[in-house]
Amino acid sequence: MRIRLYTYEQIPQFLKENPFITDGYRAHLPSKLCLKSIFMLSNETVNIWTHLLGFLLFFTLGVNDLAYVLPSADASHEDYLIYAAGLFCFQVCMLCSVGYHLFSCHRNERTCRRWLALDYAGISVGILGCYVPGIYYAFFCNTFWRQLYLMMILSLILAVFCAQVHPRYLSNDWRRLRTAIFCAVAGGSIVPAFHWVWLNGGLRTDAVELFLPRIMVMYLIAGAAFLFYVTKVPERYFPGQMNYVGASHQVWHVLVVLMFYWWHQTAVYIMRFRHSQPCPGRGHSTH
Repeated sequence: MRIRLYTYEQIPQFLKENPFITDGYRAHLPSKLCLKSIFMLSNETVNIWTHLLGFLLFFTLGVNDLAYVLPSADASHEDYLIYAAGLFCFQVCMLCSVGYHLFSCHRNERTCRRWLALDYAGISVGILGCYVPGIYYAFFCNTFWRQLYLMMILSLILAVFCAQVHPRYLSNDWRRLRTAIFCAVAGGSIVPAFHWVWLNGGLRTDAVELFLPRIMVMYLIAGAAFLFYVTKVPERYFPGQMNYVGASHQVWHVLVVLMFYWWHQTAVYIMRFRHSQPCPGRGHSTH
């Protein structure tokens, strides 16, 4: 059966998210054809494949970390757990995104909504994957603060999951609230970041000078991704010309993968630093 593509005016109301993407929509498909559509060109093709390839990237990084990177760094059991948890979160985020963009064309609106909820949940899990290694290594020498911040972040992520259970969470009325919630989750890292700088003695200390620029790069990538996501640029200024390639959501996808990759590499860098610089009062830096 040939899969038909629709214009924006022809698709169901619940699929109308971006009026500047005017054509190339899949719609009214059963699950089997949704899966089959992964190999056809539509306005979701780039969205699907960027995060499917992202999943493969983080899976490969996980294998490489466990087989080569961590053993060569004389990593502790905690290091293995932290890296496994972080990369697992990234992979879950990628797969949830792939699932939503693949099945958003399902003929059943409830099915589409469930996949959308799963996509939002995946974003929360991906953010958690950034927090876990970041907080663990930032407060490597401060067990109390490390555990406190990890518990706070886990509680915040759990609160987001609870909000997603609400029947109106995915409604258009709550669109701004959804954005605000995820901004709060993502922006929650600012407090521990400032605290980390203060505990290390300010901006002029070696650890802060080494790692603060890398943290700022991550924030810049995240900010740019969010800006594309919210403003729907460039298709806002070129409606109908970015239907298949170059749309804001595709840029968002690429930047999310880049951000996760950058943060993973930063975590490797920080881990090596922590193992080479003993904590005050300890003879070595591993647990």
